Amino acid sequence: MAFEEILKEVGGFGPFQIRNLLLLALPRILLPLNFLLPIFMAAVPIHHCTLPAQDLLNNLTQETAWLEAYLPRELDGSLSSCYRYLYPHSLSNASQGAGEDQIVPCPEGWEYDQSQFYSTIATQWDLVCERKGLNRAISTLFFIGVLVGAVIFGYLSDRFGRRPLLLVTYVSTLALGLVSAFSVSYIMFVITRSLTGVAIAGFTIIVLPLELEWLDVEHRTVAGVLSSTFWSGGVMLLALVGYLIRDWRWLLLAVTLPCALGILSLWWVPESARWLLTQGRIKEAQHYLLQCAALNGRPQAREKLSIEALSLVAEREKVVRRPSYLDLFRTPRLRHISLCCMVVWFGVNFSYYGLSLDLSELGLNMYQTQLLFGAVEVPFKMIVYLSVRYAGRRFTQVGALLGTALTVGANLLLPSGLVAWRLVLKVTGKGFSEASFTTAYLFTSELYPTVLRQTGLGLTSLVGRFGGSLAPLATLLEGIWPPLPKVTYSGIALLASATALLLPETRNAKLPETIQDVEKKRTLSDLQEAGISMKALQD
Repeated sequence: MAFEEILKEVGGFGPFQIRNLLLLALPRILLPLNFLLPIFMAAVPIHHCTLPAQDLLNNLTQETAWLEAYLPRELDGSLSSCYRYLYPHSLSNASQGAGEDQIVPCPEGWEYDQSQFYSTIATQWDLVCERKGLNRAISTLFFIGVLVGAVIFGYLSDRFGRRPLLLVTYVSTLALGLVSAFSVSYIMFVITRSLTGVAIAGFTIIVLPLELEWLDVEHRTVAGVLSSTFWSGGVMLLALVGYLIRDWRWLLLAVTLPCALGILSLWWVPESARWLLTQGRIKEAQHYLLQCAALNGRPQAREKLSIEALSLVAEREKVVRRPSYLDLFRTPRLRHISLCCMVVWFGVNFSYYGLSLDLSELGLNMYQTQLLFGAVEVPFKMIVYLSVRYAGRRFTQVGALLGTALTVGANLLLPSGLVAWRLVLKVTGKGFSEASFTTAYLFTSELYPTVLRQTGLGLTSLVGRFGGSLAPLATLLEGIWPPLPKVTYSGIALLASATALLLPETRNAKLPETIQDVEKKRTLSDLQEAGISMKALQD
């Protein structure tokens, strides 16, 4: 008897699974709140050098003249944000560039416009002008932390279970988030924020398999797409939270404190019975399976959940040794899947975060843009649901990445004056990039066997987060050629789309339990490609 048969007896989709999806909604909401938080927390308001006080300033005209007396103009005619004249020009010749040899960097710091933000990390530690690279480094180091955490949690959750590591994720994210909010120096903030990235990576690795391993084949797609809408809810919620809270410390606390609710919710979150059986922990698996049968209204299933019956299933699925990342490359088919998934995940993350963190050139304020970026993800998820169900996972993954590449590329060809069309293309590209993200999680989870599912997701997530960490730095390519960052986003998405064509389809397929299950599929696939039918084999 296979686990799929047991799941059919206790109910593969019912109140038990719905409760599980709702309990695991919180991590999905917390992820975008933290991943995209720098949009508001690290925002750089309008600023200029701190200038000497002027008692005679009593109207806007005099204030403007005073600024022009001290601030040189940039090539585009705007007043400089990073330099000032050491001595003021006379108001009559301030615009004539007198004294250019006395232009100096801001010796007394900066003054910031507080009409939009009361405080950000940029204003807290003056991360502007020659220090602006330190601001961008925070996002990169956070994603590097997520990258490291994906490896750690992927390995540990396959070894010690999904549920205990989910508790570790909640507790460590809460503790490190609180410390980050009360940071007294830039170095302290960078360290704690990077460690928060390590901690929160557990959500990206644990949540989806913990959902899928309780679902039957027929309902994996709808449940996967439905649960992913909570991410989009988090993206839209960030726009509201960012609008209501304009101080970075309180903003960070607002996205961290909900972890306390997550810790309490773990009382009702079940461990994966699939994983327990692969570890030979039969009594614990029986406990959760009985819970599932009771909540789903299947009391007759108790007869088939005896220790003896589950022992036979466990014997088939028992892990002989602990999984390692090397196992992902030992056999031909797993090696092929792992290498392709690594390229796909890099492209998905690089293009998604590159588009998500760039809210410029849309003709909207940052709150409207963030809300629009979140709202557009919902209809694209519905398209993903229909596409993966009827066209297949592989086709959907290829199409979503190709759509991302084409819309970003087309945006580069439009004149800057066509703001409305540029907005349409950029929002559509954001939708396609989210569709590729949603599909990647579902697709990858179905490609790896249960004994290596967390490890496989850990590896691909590691490579993906590496792509995400490079996305903020790609904006520096503007110094070489202004369109180069977007050309890079489009090119990487196109490469990932072509690579996804090399992956096998998983639509309507049973989740593989062991490495042998994956390799058997390879053998059957090879035989079918050679034109040998199963009937011929039996004869």
